[in-house]
Amino acid sequence: METEWSLDTKIIHENQFPDPHTGAISQSIVPAVAYAFPDTETAAAVVSGEEEGVYYGRYGNPTSRTLEKKIAALEGGEDALGVSSGMAAISIALLGFLKQGDHVLVTKDVYGGTYSFLTSLAPRFGIEFDFVDCTDPESMLEKIKPNTKAVYLETPSNPRLTVLDIEAISKACKAYQLPVIVDNTFMSPCLQKPLELGADVVVHSATKYINGHGDVLAGFVVGQKDIIQFMRKKLMGDLGQNLNAWDAFLILRGMKTMALRVERHCSNAQKIAEYLESHPFIDKVFYPGLASHPQYELAQKQMKGMGGIVSFEVKGGLVEGKKLINSLRLAMISFSLGDPETLVQHPASMTHASIPQEERLKFGITDGLIRISVGLEDADDIIRDFDQALSALFSDSETQIITK
Repeated sequence: METEWSLDTKIIHENQFPDPHTGAISQSIVPAVAYAFPDTETAAAVVSGEEEGVYYGRYGNPTSRTLEKKIAALEGGEDALGVSSGMAAISIALLGFLKQGDHVLVTKDVYGGTYSFLTSLAPRFGIEFDFVDCTDPESMLEKIKPNTKAVYLETPSNPRLTVLDIEAISKACKAYQLPVIVDNTFMSPCLQKPLELGADVVVHSATKYINGHGDVLAGFVVGQKDIIQFMRKKLMGDLGQNLNAWDAFLILRGMKTMALRVERHCSNAQKIAEYLESHPFIDKVFYPGLASHPQYELAQKQMKGMGGIVSFEVKGGLVEGKKLINSLRLAMISFSLGDPETLVQHPASMTHASIPQEERLKFGITDGLIRISVGLEDADDIIRDFDQALSALFSDSETQIITK
């Protein structure tokens, strides 16, 4: 009987075996572009997908294939596709279901890169879209059109951390035969399993928590084997968005500590969120682990942990928000997230700058909103850093700063 290992064990051991020739435990890096076959029949079978194998570097390599199988197993999917970036994963997932004349429903508060793709590139392909409030599945269904072919979710959302009911939305969409795509980047396979909740496809920016070290650009699409095979042959391969062997190796290495890293990210983020919520100069804090979060109960049910991202609004707005960020000494200003270091950014002028202010405000992304990617440092040190920055920002105020 085959043993069913826990997720933490699978992260390390799934689809990774000692090299049959050398006994090496670490995954080998195979950067070859071309591969030889014993006969033309075998070559044809591999190219058609009838047999497992690789045949040309633009469609994958043995190192990335090892990683794809691991990601598929962790997400509970039949197969996975490793690509060159998170945006490559998002665009491939969307184009996998959409063609000229089709329409897609998209959750209204979505990553700036996804917004940019939909508003600038999708129309050039004749693809229509609507941003909708997906917190109410019934209301969302009213936006379905005859040419709607997919629903795209991001949960928790970037940067307000809105949590969507994947199970309820997926069940509702099944009645319309609409595939549901879920961006699971903020959670990683450690904290949320959209496929188990009824979603059809999962996308990841592996640049973030899956790799976790800030030194790789990569993305993944996970789903049924036939869907992934189509995306590999007709999208990733034809568009040249493949994941190279070196980056695949770095992710395989970085993933071995993913369970530990994600646990620390979550515990640190919870402490930072509670500190900020108690601070007199913070208007709002957005974190699913706080009882004040609108979808707190759903998050407790749907997610195994609340993640490492905390967003908040500082009193005063745009000017004070920028001053606060510029006063930090430990946290670094950066666009990314999921790194060992605490990273902070101003969505209105950074990750979501491509969204017009009028639209951005509809999504709840105010000028004073700040997003923290809470790192792996000592949580008390992170709190001290924000405390000194807030103290410096409001030093003329008579209000007593709360020091933790």
